[in-house]
Amino acid sequence: MKQDRRLTIDAELRAQTPQPETPEDGPAENSADPQPKDSQTSKGKTISGYAIVWNSPSKDLGGFTEIVTPKALDGVDLSNVLMLNNHDYTQVLASVKAGTLTLETDDKGLHFTAQLPNTSFANDVYEEVQSGNVDSCSFGFDSDDDTDEWTKDDDGNITRTINQVKSLFDVSVVAVPAYDDTNVQVDTRSYEKFINQEKEPDNMAKQTIIDPNGNENKTGIPAFEQYVRSHGELRDGLTTDGASAVIPKELITPVFQLKQSKYNLAQYATVKQVSSGTGTYPISTSQQKAVLATKQELADINDVNANMFTDVPFDVKTRAGKIALSNEVVEDSEVDIVSEVKNQLQQLVDNTDNTQIMGLLTGSSFAKATATSIDDLKKIFNVTLDPALSKMWLVNQSGFNYLDTLKDSEGRYLLQPNPTAPSGFTLLGAPVVMISDKLLANNADGTFPMIAGDLSQAVAVFRRNQVTAQWDKFDQFSQGLSVIVRNDYEVIDKSAVINVALGTTTSGK
Repeated sequence: MKQDRRLTIDAELRAQTPQPETPEDGPAENSADPQPKDSQTSKGKTISGYAIVWNSPSKDLGGFTEIVTPKALDGVDLSNVLMLNNHDYTQVLASVKAGTLTLETDDKGLHFTAQLPNTSFANDVYEEVQSGNVDSCSFGFDSDDDTDEWTKDDDGNITRTINQVKSLFDVSVVAVPAYDDTNVQVDTRSYEKFINQEKEPDNMAKQTIIDPNGNENKTGIPAFEQYVRSHGELRDGLTTDGASAVIPKELITPVFQLKQSKYNLAQYATVKQVSSGTGTYPISTSQQKAVLATKQELADINDVNANMFTDVPFDVKTRAGKIALSNEVVEDSEVDIVSEVKNQLQQLVDNTDNTQIMGLLTGSSFAKATATSIDDLKKIFNVTLDPALSKMWLVNQSGFNYLDTLKDSEGRYLLQPNPTAPSGFTLLGAPVVMISDKLLANNADGTFPMIAGDLSQAVAVFRRNQVTAQWDKFDQFSQGLSVIVRNDYEVIDKSAVINVALGTTTSGK
């Protein structure tokens, strides 16, 4: 059964302040079993407002607006209607059957009064309504399409009039930001029927329904979803066998995770949590060469001719991505597909860190060197890099394989096993970190890239915040998931690492 949901902005949603109990209503003074204080406090917490407002135009629902007439609820059974929090059937706030929800129609619309239970989410809803943070309602219903009326005014504005509601399922307290101008599941069949009857080339109106982005080379609503929504009546571009859609009959579980390297280079960098989008990070000068001047007795102290600090500016950028999951897939899947997608979105966050940090490490900020032998590596390790650095070797797979073949003059392999190192090996006493060739590609001349030094002193990651969101897309019978990160990546010490070209160049390069 199709269930539509509509947002009611003019809900006049209010929270009634609980009234203190009178002595007549309260427990006996010497009662042996007094009620808990929280129960008494919450007694009388009610909210009221309008779930439906008659003849009030909706927002644009995809090429048309909609109104509900005062007669639309005539004859509708309201005895099983629930009040929900954001249409969530796991968060029931009140019920007509239980006597905690009262629904009455008047000249304005469908008015409700709800007595809230003493639950954590109900108390949260009450506080949000009382503070004014939440002031809108919504209602879930099934309309009688045969009684709908479609009209078009002289300006081309199309209005759908709902004259009769089949069933009213729930009224809900909702937050307006959870909805947008296309927050409803649109009945495309009756709308297209009306458009076709107009016999006018109103392609823009049709396109709004089919593709909200106005891109004519897209179908907008996939054929499979058309088939599902229309109960098999619409099969545009869909292969069928008899009267049924050709779809898989079995889903093999659990989700098979392909093996791949997982790492986040941010764990080696310096990570700073910042409270604003822009600012500076003071860095103590590492190569301090100034000395103290000799001072004569009673003479003034000379100023120190040294730059003690440098400021690294940061400017946080917002990076985000989203994905839509059909509710058919979510509901019919035998695995928690939503959790799987959230894991994949977190992997995108790690990939973003890796790409941004690697771009800095392999860029022009750091010095470059070549190493064709172990002696060259020793010089970089012992001389070029400051001895105070916490050194490491960062190589790709090909570079690690090259290092793994190096031997000393007595034929002993130079890579030494060390279970504490990320790769399980050390070189010259420093841990070796191996990453994929896909992230750190081989050099064009045939040499292998290596980054030697202290990544924590070379790069800083400024994290503002990370947000994940999940919301219902009622117009597509799907749900969206997104992840948003606000970070910046900056070089803080150009002498902390060296870009090394490892090995010999390929002939002809």
